[in-house]
Amino acid sequence: MSVSTEQQARAARAYIKEQLNTTKCGSEVLRDTDFLNRLDMNFITIFGIFTELYGYRNDCLDQLVDLIAMLAHNWRDRPKDLKEMDRRRELDSEWYMSNKMVGGVCYVDRYAENLQGIKDKIPYFKELGLTYLHLMPLFDCPEPLSDGGYAVSNYRKVKPALGNIDELRDLATELRKEGISLVLDMVFNHTSDEHEWARKAKAGDQEFEKYYWIFPDRSIPQAFEETTREIFP
Repeated sequence: MSVSTEQQARAARAYIKEQLNTTKCGSEVLRDTDFLNRLDMNFITIFGIFTELYGYRNDCLDQLVDLIAMLAHNWRDRPKDLKEMDRRRELDSEWYMSNKMVGGVCYVDRYAENLQGIKDKIPYFKELGLTYLHLMPLFDCPEPLSDGGYAVSNYRKVKPALGNIDELRDLATELRKEGISLVLDMVFNHTSDEHEWARKAKAGDQEFEKYYWIFPDRSIPQAFEETTREIFP
């Protein structure tokens, strides 16, 4: 007898809640009805995507427990104003598709030199009627081989020439006060070879080697490059 994804998800959700209840942080989260409601609302989707990627692993469920625990930890520490924004958006789940959404996109350095320069432009963005601002890649990356900013070395560090992570956090807050959402590129399908994970993989750490495609020579990558379009020449 086959078991549906929904049935599997229900069993997994019960297991995850049981495991969360074994830790202090987890048990606190389980008493947070807002988090539980959000988890219940989205769990089948999370479960389906996660098992599609990692279902072949013996520790799939335990890894999913770790993911939910991480989400719970960040939810617990999420600022009150962001939680209130979450609630408003849940009432209109397609808010981002509204014809009232007006976006702008720019490179920080080319448009305003640095993050402070972007912050100074907020009144102008308001005048334009923007409701979201998409800043092109701004996280730390090697130069000149940055892949247009997409070869990220550290997701917790802004390029020094643009500012720092605290300035980025402050910019997001100030934009939000004016009704403008900040959009950033989060590049998850590759990193630079300077990233901590890449360094460990190159050093032979088997756990981190699993995070990357590693080939004995350049023959296979070169075969791909014969037909793959180069985005940033």
